[in-house]
Amino acid sequence: MSAGEALNSAVWGLRWQVRVSILLVCVLSAVNGQIRYSVPEEMRKGLFVGDVAKDLGLDVKRLISGRARLVIDGNNQYVELNQNKGHLVVKERIDREKLCGQKSPCSFSLEMILESPLELYSITIEIEDINDNAPVFSKKDIHLEIGESSPIGTVFLLDGAADPDVGMNSLQSYTVKPTDHFVLKQHSRADGSKYAEMVLQSGLDREKQSEHSLILTAVDGGDPQRSGNVKIHITVLDANDNAPVFTESLYKVTVVENALRSTVVAQVSAIDADQGYNGNVTYSFTHMEEGTPPLFHIDPHTGEIKITGDLDYETVQNYEMNLQAKDPWGLTGASKLVIEILDVNDNSPIITMTSFSGKIPEDSIPGTVVALISVHDVDAGQNGQVRLRIDEKLPFKIKTSLRNYYTLVTEKSLDREKVSRYNITLTATDEGLPPLSSMKTVVLDISDVNDNAPAFSQNVYSTHVVENNSPGVSVLAIRATDPDRGQNSRISYYLIDSELNGNPMSTYFSINSEKGVIHSVRSLDYEQVKEFKILIKAQDGGSPPLSSNTTVLIYVQDQNDNAPQVLYPVQTSSSLVAEMVPRSADVGYLVTKVVAVDVDSGQNAWLSYKLQKATDRALFEVGLQNGEIRTIRQVNDKDVVKQRLTVVVEDNGQPARSATVNVNVAVADSFPEVLSEFTDFTHEKEYNDNLTFYLVLALAVVSFLFITCLVVIISVKIYRWRQSRILYHSNLPVIPYYPPRYADTLGTGTLQHVYNYEVCRTTDSRKSDCQFARPCSQNVLIMDPSSTGTMQRMQNEKNILDEPGSPLEAYFMRKYGYPT
Repeated sequence: MSAGEALNSAVWGLRWQVRVSILLVCVLSAVNGQIRYSVPEEMRKGLFVGDVAKDLGLDVKRLISGRARLVIDGNNQYVELNQNKGHLVVKERIDREKLCGQKSPCSFSLEMILESPLELYSITIEIEDINDNAPVFSKKDIHLEIGESSPIGTVFLLDGAADPDVGMNSLQSYTVKPTDHFVLKQHSRADGSKYAEMVLQSGLDREKQSEHSLILTAVDGGDPQRSGNVKIHITVLDANDNAPVFTESLYKVTVVENALRSTVVAQVSAIDADQGYNGNVTYSFTHMEEGTPPLFHIDPHTGEIKITGDLDYETVQNYEMNLQAKDPWGLTGASKLVIEILDVNDNSPIITMTSFSGKIPEDSIPGTVVALISVHDVDAGQNGQVRLRIDEKLPFKIKTSLRNYYTLVTEKSLDREKVSRYNITLTATDEGLPPLSSMKTVVLDISDVNDNAPAFSQNVYSTHVVENNSPGVSVLAIRATDPDRGQNSRISYYLIDSELNGNPMSTYFSINSEKGVIHSVRSLDYEQVKEFKILIKAQDGGSPPLSSNTTVLIYVQDQNDNAPQVLYPVQTSSSLVAEMVPRSADVGYLVTKVVAVDVDSGQNAWLSYKLQKATDRALFEVGLQNGEIRTIRQVNDKDVVKQRLTVVVEDNGQPARSATVNVNVAVADSFPEVLSEFTDFTHEKEYNDNLTFYLVLALAVVSFLFITCLVVIISVKIYRWRQSRILYHSNLPVIPYYPPRYADTLGTGTLQHVYNYEVCRTTDSRKSDCQFARPCSQNVLIMDPSSTGTMQRMQNEKNILDEPGSPLEAYFMRKYGYPT
């Protein structure tokens, strides 16, 4: 080496020493102290671990002003710092077996950081084991086959029990009962675990006893002591004097943790000095640590060991298994297999929902915390750095909280009626090469608030109902929808009561509060009310409730439930309506018009007129639509004076209803021609109609008059007898008595004459007639006011009847007030 190169080397070494010295000074100035605590496992939350402030010589105020905080590696935060007291307390339950497995001592480290100035304190917490686990055997029963020629001292390796506790709380000893033929020997492995071997201490005789049953008990050293049992079933086989022997007493192999299943890890071999059938060897595992049996499989014939499960370096770093080679007669040989797991970067981030309720009200404001999320990657270095994200289209965002902790908060307003559930996919990606990621989908339900009123599909509903309906019939079913949920969407329907013609609307209709079906309370009548307008309110079950209204128009449809009513001619039992047709009437002469109405509507009120009966059908016809009665031929002298027409008025309903009217027509040119005919006709009609009534009335009148006359006669007799007695015994003069209207025989006076006059007029007739009286009968003829005048007609009739010797002349003169 040259002098220049030596000089450069010395200078470089001096610089390196200076840098190392500066770094040590910085570290020593930051790390001010280190403390260690020891706590038992399974302590409940909040229990005291240690007085950090006292043990480090710090004031509690320094902890507060320096914003003391703990930095803990790992996914679980087992302890927390109480700044107000300076105490370290348990935050969550600590399971030593879960934290460290079989590792002893079990501890974890954390740092406490103070600011202003920066100070770093290292804290180590050792977890002490408690006896919370009993020894457990991997099998319920152990089956052994032992040849009867097995020599005394033959060793049989037994399946061991597993106890996850450590120290005195771990597995300490085995016992076996009974001990007639076997004794138990215990051994310890390098890691301190114990296993048992059963040694034959007396010879077996298959002919005396072919099977033996033993109880193997594993006991730990805890207080209280815990134990586990397993049954050993021994089958004694015939003689076989050579046991298999493994080629190696210990097999060691290595395998990467991401090795695929069915990968061959190792192949073991054992030799049996016997020949033939007795030399056949089968391989098996006799003992594996808890959790390892499903991870590996040994071929019983070839001794090939394959991976059957997933290996994980972060869980178990090595596996130690006991191998057994057995010949057909039960002689066995034992060996060990140690498998070491090599670490690779094969762990994706783990997403844990630390706090998540699964639902949030729809009226939550932006910024509301939905969930607290913890993300942890068990890999180290760059492979353990994690980033968390969600879909940007969702109304949520991720905010960084503490180390490895994130919060999911709302970013926009929510509306359950638009989106009631969100599937939020959380994606955590580490920074390894290639990066590994994991996703977790959480379902967030948006809980409902009553922010929507019920809504009808129409502002106005209309329906039709036929009149004369049965009470209770369904008229219309309306329905409102409420996009809310649960009780907020439960809709009740109400009838807003109003009045119609002074009656509450509820007396006409009712509504089913749950189904919204409107029912008619009573039978409807189109002729009374043709249309109903009701208001319906739909109200939800929220608090406070929301409601909306709609209008329902119910139109009553007409039924043909009313027969036509004849307005003219009027039919009475006491008078006769007659129309006069002159004999000079031409074809088409309008005799009269039948006027009828039907209170129904539509086609039910369309009326048609038909001539049902007539004295002479060839003389008259009735207009089908207008009801006009006209002549269809020329009137001649052979036509009878008295004509009677029966007209049927029929509506157009289904079924049709009708009314009948009788029209009396007089075919004559003058009034006296029809007098006798219609007088007899009227008298006969009245007689026929009122015969019964008159008979009863006459009987009552006669009886009354008879009794009255009898009483009067007796009273007069008594009165005259008393008067005669008075006159007979007195001297008073006798004054003659004259009855009223008395006249002497010379006849200068006359009896008073009484006449009755009655004039009847109709509203629609074009003829006028006068009703006059004759003894024992009374006839009526209707007069039409549209004629030329009553006085003129009476004057004409007087001229016609003014003939010498006419028996009616004097009567008509007196009746109409003419001078005789």
